[in-house]
Amino acid sequence: MKKPIIACAVQQPCNRGRDNNLAYSISQIEQAARQNAELIVLPELHLDHYFCQSEDTDCFDLAQTIPGPSCETLSQAAKDNKVVIVSTIFEKRAPGLYHNTAVVFDKDGSLAGTFRKMHIPDDPGFYEKFYFTPGDLGFTPIETSIGKLGVLICWDQWYPEAARLMALAGADVLIYPTAIGWNPDDEQDEKQRQLDAWITVQRGHAVANGLPLISCNRIGYEAAPDQANGIQFWGNSFIVGPQGEFLQHADDQHDTLLLATLNPKRSEDVRRIWPFLRDRRIDCYAELVKRYID
Repeated sequence: MKKPIIACAVQQPCNRGRDNNLAYSISQIEQAARQNAELIVLPELHLDHYFCQSEDTDCFDLAQTIPGPSCETLSQAAKDNKVVIVSTIFEKRAPGLYHNTAVVFDKDGSLAGTFRKMHIPDDPGFYEKFYFTPGDLGFTPIETSIGKLGVLICWDQWYPEAARLMALAGADVLIYPTAIGWNPDDEQDEKQRQLDAWITVQRGHAVANGLPLISCNRIGYEAAPDQANGIQFWGNSFIVGPQGEFLQHADDQHDTLLLATLNPKRSEDVRRIWPFLRDRRIDCYAELVKRYID
């Protein structure tokens, strides 16, 4: 990142059907651009309801190619508004082979790059292993006209290795499009513990790597097709600086735009006073590649 930029996280509901969801995303992109945003991040799989609440082969019909129809619309929005857009799309790579894929469009509408979600969860209400093949593009920042974007997706946010590898490859900012929420049956204390853990681990990635971080979640209740309770997506999208300091933080009730200035000089200043990359003992980390040290 060569100069300060205004970044925006679009916290939006995604339960209105694809056409309405996409139209809403475009309207938010246009609004953010009018507020001088240059980088706009949309929530994970913002085009559709969160279909991973159940295992249903018909849901594979939601997948689309990259490039494809939604890519064309988002590409045009990037070009028209002269902004960089980070979207995530249910990618149909081949019959029977699908990914959860981040797609980055540069200011001229060109496809700057993609990232396929690497860590795939399989939990009640989040049956993603049924739908998504683990990513095979590695942890490589996406080069754009505003800098190198370390784009990861949702479940990737719990893994410090992913953030570190993006930082070591020169990322200027860490970005997490997200779809995470509460089971309505959980007690309030448990809901708060989950939310606090989610926020804390990501702030830790910012601190450990001396980088700003954008976490963009969806918002609102989405019913499950085969059971009484769905998911209450908890919002709480946020943007933090390289010491984990909050620059913007949304609530759990409202769709909103979060805008904050990201300054590369701030990252460099922080890395000078906290030189974690300098002090890494790379000669002692070989066992990190093991599943477990027995």
